[in-house]
Amino acid sequence: MGPAHPATTGLLRLRRAVTMNASEFRRRGKEMVDYVADYLEGIEGRQVFPDVDPGYLRRLIPTTAPQEPETFEDIIKDVEKIIMPGVTHWHSPYFFAYFPTASSYPAMLADMLCGAIGCIGFSWAASPACTELETVMMDWLGKMLQLPEAFLAGEAGEGGGVIQGTASEATLVALLAARTKVTRRLQAASPELTQAAIMEKLVAYASDQAHSSVERAGLIGGVRLKAIPSDDKFAMRASALQEALERDKAAGLIPFFVVATLGTTSCCSFDNLLEVGPICHEEGLWLHVDAAYAGSAFICPEFRHLLNGVEFADSFNFNPHKWLLVNFDCSAMWVKKRTDLTGAFRLDPVYLRHSHQDSGLITDYRHWQLPLGRRFRSLKMWFVFRMYGVKGLQAYIRKHVQLSHAFEALVRQDTRFEICAEVTLGLVCFRLKGSNKLNEALLESINSAKKIHLVPCSLRDQFVLRFAICSRTVELAHVQRAWEHIQEMAAKVLRAPGEGKAEIKN
Repeated sequence: MGPAHPATTGLLRLRRAVTMNASEFRRRGKEMVDYVADYLEGIEGRQVFPDVDPGYLRRLIPTTAPQEPETFEDIIKDVEKIIMPGVTHWHSPYFFAYFPTASSYPAMLADMLCGAIGCIGFSWAASPACTELETVMMDWLGKMLQLPEAFLAGEAGEGGGVIQGTASEATLVALLAARTKVTRRLQAASPELTQAAIMEKLVAYASDQAHSSVERAGLIGGVRLKAIPSDDKFAMRASALQEALERDKAAGLIPFFVVATLGTTSCCSFDNLLEVGPICHEEGLWLHVDAAYAGSAFICPEFRHLLNGVEFADSFNFNPHKWLLVNFDCSAMWVKKRTDLTGAFRLDPVYLRHSHQDSGLITDYRHWQLPLGRRFRSLKMWFVFRMYGVKGLQAYIRKHVQLSHAFEALVRQDTRFEICAEVTLGLVCFRLKGSNKLNEALLESINSAKKIHLVPCSLRDQFVLRFAICSRTVELAHVQRAWEHIQEMAAKVLRAPGEGKAEIKN
């Protein structure tokens, strides 16, 4: 016999190089589950914020990938040696920064299954279960929120829900759909109008407290975005919006899109939907409601009133991956008329078409989003909703809100501090009575100690500290220890040269 064909030789090498078959995967998978469980059970003992400098990791790993396979044992050792020293432990009960990022064991298990199935669910035909479960889960969640029927897909509805990657994507998708809708409407009435002539006059609006992603959506969408001054509770009100609309229309501009925020990032304030909504309806403006953080709380009857006015919205979005125990990424978006999205993004090359796409019985989610590919993310919702139940999820939300009010009470008992915004859900904004410089020094001392982790915000030019209840495992004892640490750091800052009573009186 002659020498083996090069392709055959290559296959033999590949088989030898593959170090994990099904049997090995079973063993290593159990080890990984143990490692993850140990990590999360022991996370309280890890320093919440890493003690590394930029560029630390590059020095610890080779400059090129290995030519030969390495062992699972060596990789796991390097996780502890190289990766963990540079991890900010978001699920530590001493992490109080930003907003929560959700995590639960059911969601992790669902993510494993998602990875195993490995479908790319851009159309119904690409994996029917991927599409259909998402449609049903979004209806489940919409009903948990008591959304108006118009937002649900049901069996014959005009609306429906879709899982986006982030709230930033949802805002951009809504803006682009609104831009297409108004452009087509104006061109239908005045065919001589070019798209460029319309684009240069389009104006979108959001509160001055809206997330920076709203401004980014305007930049990507090529339209100007104007900030509406908020009131003394950091909320957008009808009078300020109406004034801006009248001014811009008089200048020949074309208002077309408004973002109302429920639970702003800085201080968890709520734009007044019951005032803003009717104006948008009367003016023919697309109203998008961004409730990225706060939306999870609306499954609790006592917080559902914060969503009143959503009936005026064209689109609504919040992140179950923030506060509803569904691991990232899972950003839930609903629209009243799904044709507003599919009409803006629909492209049908031959290689993506299938026999059921025009049946009216199913939807192809590639027309609802910016990317083509999408993961089987609804599995995480299905697992979490079934294993916690609505009551379990409500209890989780209520516990976090109770802990935030407990922290608020501790702050109010110390006359050196002040509360800077109404505490409605799981965020407390507070500061030392005094200058911005004093509070910047306080935050620096807190985060340098690395016992807890906080981030700031700016409210009416005041430097403010944010205390967000984040971890699934946080308890009252952690909140109390965090407050004791803050008090200790405050005492040190106030004793520092140049601080003290004179500083507090400023």
